[in-house]
Amino acid sequence: MGALQVAKRHLRATMKDKLKAIPQESIMTQSSTVFDTLRSQSAYVNAKRVSIFLSMPTGEIQTDAIVRDALKAGKEVFIPYLHKNMVQAPGLPARVMDMVRLKDLADYEALELDKWGIPSVDPNTVAERRRVFGGPDAPHSDSTLLDLVLMPGVAFDTHPDDGVIRRLGHGKGFYDYFLFRHGLKAGSLGQQDSPVLLLGLALSEQFLSPSEGEVPVGPLDKPLDGLILGNGDVQGPLAPANNTD
Repeated sequence: MGALQVAKRHLRATMKDKLKAIPQESIMTQSSTVFDTLRSQSAYVNAKRVSIFLSMPTGEIQTDAIVRDALKAGKEVFIPYLHKNMVQAPGLPARVMDMVRLKDLADYEALELDKWGIPSVDPNTVAERRRVFGGPDAPHSDSTLLDLVLMPGVAFDTHPDDGVIRRLGHGKGFYDYFLFRHGLKAGSLGQQDSPVLLLGLALSEQFLSPSEGEVPVGPLDKPLDGLILGNGDVQGPLAPANNTD
């Protein structure tokens, strides 16, 4: 295992213990603050197609209010769907992530919890849903691209020299590979000049101070365009200039 992977694994283990200690009341309060802050961001207000991660019960920002707000606002809401990679080749992941569209609020409320306690799409319904990458059984997916991806993570920080927002994921590479494929699709549709915006949502405890070290990243780790923290702070170029005030 290379030094980068060792560093990532060590930080994940450290953060796991740290996040376990956060009271649920604090998580809910911070989630409410993130929701209120997000609604002031033009990146969210103006997004027509937005991907929203559905939360684990503990240890991260809760996104239920965001999903409900986005659906109420008439946005096309897409959520993660993990499945076997249909393209089998050396170097490609065995499992990949697509984003599938929720039909409406009733559809969202009917989702069942998976073994991690995360609301999840029934695989039997995927064929009838719009997807980002789609396939022969996915209607109207050929030109589907996202405007905004709200991203989870384990830890975040900003580079001390250039302010780039760095993210440590859970280690499966689902978002990295999804965004790589999304970029290829955008290029094939001639939309390279309108990239998807990446906005992280994080508990304050997930943002590392310089004294806590830094988030290790490699060439395949995509920086974020913005980060909203549970105390209401917004990091990155999306704030404060890119809000609705």
